[in-house]
Amino acid sequence: MKKQSSLRLGVLTALFAAMIFVVTAYILHIPTPTGGYVHLGDAFVYLAASVLPMSYAVAAAGIGEVLSDLLTGGAAFALPTLLIKSLMAMCFASTGEKIITKRNSVASGLAGLICIGGYYLTEVFLSHSFSAPLIEIPANAIQAAASAVIYLLAGRALDRIKLKSSVLAFVKS
Repeated sequence: MKKQSSLRLGVLTALFAAMIFVVTAYILHIPTPTGGYVHLGDAFVYLAASVLPMSYAVAAAGIGEVLSDLLTGGAAFALPTLLIKSLMAMCFASTGEKIITKRNSVASGLAGLICIGGYYLTEVFLSHSFSAPLIEIPANAIQAAASAVIYLLAGRALDRIKLKSSVLAFVKS
């Protein structure tokens, strides 16, 4: 029974990682003037973190987002992305029957701040300048806000159809 539950969680983790990768790398992948890009993949990181146990959510976020960096020309960002997206996923709680809770609503804002701050510090390290990376902050803020809105809307819709209860039943059966 436990092996089957672990296998099912592994499959769900792989599905979330694939969704995160595809949305980050290819769907509404908007380049910024400095070589980065804005995407909505973080909304799927938040959904994964609200549904999966933390270690599985961190794996899905890390795998999906790092693959996106590696396959879209951002290999220099792969290691920082792994750290940043893992921290973002850790903000959420997957307990309970609902995706959208007060905690997870607040977590979407905190995760956005981690994204903005994390990539600012990454750019500071890569460019050896505290001022040059300031130009990326508005794009990262737009990405964070849009991802939070998509997460909240999708999470509410998924809560209406009791998706999380179905996922929990699937994993336990």
